[in-house]
Amino acid sequence: MTKRLTGSQRRSFRTRNKLREVNIERNPTRAVRARLSVHRTNKQIYAQVIDDVAGVTVASASSMDKSLKLKTGSSIEAAQKVGKLVGERAKKAGVELVQFDRGSFLYHGRIKAVAEGAREGGLQF
Repeated sequence: MTKRLTGSQRRSFRTRNKLREVNIERNPTRAVRARLSVHRTNKQIYAQVIDDVAGVTVASASSMDKSLKLKTGSSIEAAQKVGKLVGERAKKAGVELVQFDRGSFLYHGRIKAVAEGAREGGLQF
């Protein structure tokens, strides 16, 4: 018996499959980029840079980090700070080129703020 996927799972898989196709299959001579994955909940936002070839997380940040000293993690300002922090941490780890993986979320609001913050932090999409 097969398990049915939810709409959120289908959207996430569709986004990641497109990223994989563009990153690896379409141009095998190009260097494989890391993936900046973003997850959003009603109260927090999380971002991590993942090296899919090695299967490791290179850098991560969330609105719960003590270094950010945020009052709430559900604002656009908090998302921008998380993006900037993950960008700085990834750059320190030696990653500059990434692909933005928005998962099942639309590219607006807090997700867009994370992307803009990561660009400020030194990442290139």
